[in-house]
Amino acid sequence: MSPDDSPEVAFKRLDNGLPAFRRLYPNDAGADLVALEDTIIPSGATARLATNIAIALPDGHYAVVGGRSGLNSAGILTHLGIIDPGFRGQILVTTTNLSGEPFAVRSGDRIAQLIVLPLVLPAYHEVDALPASPRGERGFGSSGR
Repeated sequence: MSPDDSPEVAFKRLDNGLPAFRRLYPNDAGADLVALEDTIIPSGATARLATNIAIALPDGHYAVVGGRSGLNSAGILTHLGIIDPGFRGQILVTTTNLSGEPFAVRSGDRIAQLIVLPLVLPAYHEVDALPASPRGERGFGSSGR
């Protein structure tokens, strides 16, 4: 897909003094979301962080809020979030501090990534038995290390 074919996402900044989105490199999959307010997340605590953004996704798309690798490697876990196409409220980021120390978030800090994806709406139908597969029902750890 060329940049000319890429869908456009309408957005509203809730604080015009903060950046809307940041994308360091043109081909980065995610656009960074920033924190709206200063906050301290105690060790072991979960916080819901406000961003500076509300969006309107194009038809046939949804968005995923995911973590930034630098924060995740420091023990600041961003919970995966799904943004449905009809949602128009402020994007919130749920974060858990597993670092062992309080974590300071400052207004304007990059806290998560927003990734826009095509939406597939499959039809679900119940069956009495599923078709066989080579893996079958073997789950966790079944493929080795």
